[in-house]
Amino acid sequence: MPVKVAAGCLVRARFDDGWRYLIVHPSGNYNRRAPYSIPKGLVEAGESAQETALRETREETGLACRIVGTLGEIAYVKSRKRVIGFLAEPLEPPAATVLTPGDWEIDRAEFHLAAEAQARLHPDQRPFVDRAIALEPDA
Repeated sequence: MPVKVAAGCLVRARFDDGWRYLIVHPSGNYNRRAPYSIPKGLVEAGESAQETALRETREETGLACRIVGTLGEIAYVKSRKRVIGFLAEPLEPPAATVLTPGDWEIDRAEFHLAAEAQARLHPDQRPFVDRAIALEPDA
């Protein structure tokens, strides 16, 4: 069975209380207790991982972003799935820490401080936050 490869963005934005990171929650009653995720999706034929990450972020959150760094790759422990992560920033500053989801696949899109984002994320995606913190510019 082939390994599924997804790509997504951990979007950071500066708010009054510091850097916050955008995470999304999957929609549907069956996902009520599911952890959050970075906006991501499967890499399509003819599309680079960066293109997938930016497209999925825009589709799920409505944010147009630019990639500012790479967060490497993680492999899910319980499934045959890999996620390639990128650190991104919105092209326009977000007006609020809570966004209106841009796609039926998610029911929440929220910017959280690093510790809260990491606590809510799928356990296999938590290393992305540590890697993003290491890339934070000085205040």
